[in-house]
Amino acid sequence: MTSLDRTRAPWPYDFLPPVPSFTVVSDDVADGEVLPQAQVAGEDVSPHLAWSGFPDETAAFAVTCYDPDAPTGSGWWHWMLLGLDASVTELPTGAAASPPPGIVQLRNDSGTVGFAGAAPPPGDPDHRYLFAVHALQDQVDVEPTSSMAVGAFHLTFNTIARAVIAPVYRNG
Repeated sequence: MTSLDRTRAPWPYDFLPPVPSFTVVSDDVADGEVLPQAQVAGEDVSPHLAWSGFPDETAAFAVTCYDPDAPTGSGWWHWMLLGLDASVTELPTGAAASPPPGIVQLRNDSGTVGFAGAAPPPGDPDHRYLFAVHALQDQVDVEPTSSMAVGAFHLTFNTIARAVIAPVYRNG
């Protein structure tokens, strides 16, 4: 039996079928850097994201934000945006509040539709917020009332490449 590192949740994408990566950047958040106040609970402003280098056969995109470090045993879904056309390669700051036409946003684990900002328990170590852009082989068609688990299930089997940027946040 091997010992597990119980100080950090595993990287969730390690347990999914491997896919190539591409590039995602942001004017608002940076990999390994502390989230700005705008992306914290109470303000709940989705960050700017722009992506490039995805496969030519990409038919659509989805954007998610997931905290694997939440003390739940199942992490915490902060955002899932589905239905982006393959021609969309950038979302402005605050896109969750006024998404492009035809977009479906599922109810996050905070119980709201759209982006829920960081809110780790006081005293917890840094939480990672995995903003992922999923390049899809087909549009994911789920009902707006579907759970994040249903959305993630469909993403898993349609993702042909993935880009992740992972800022952090600690409450206190």
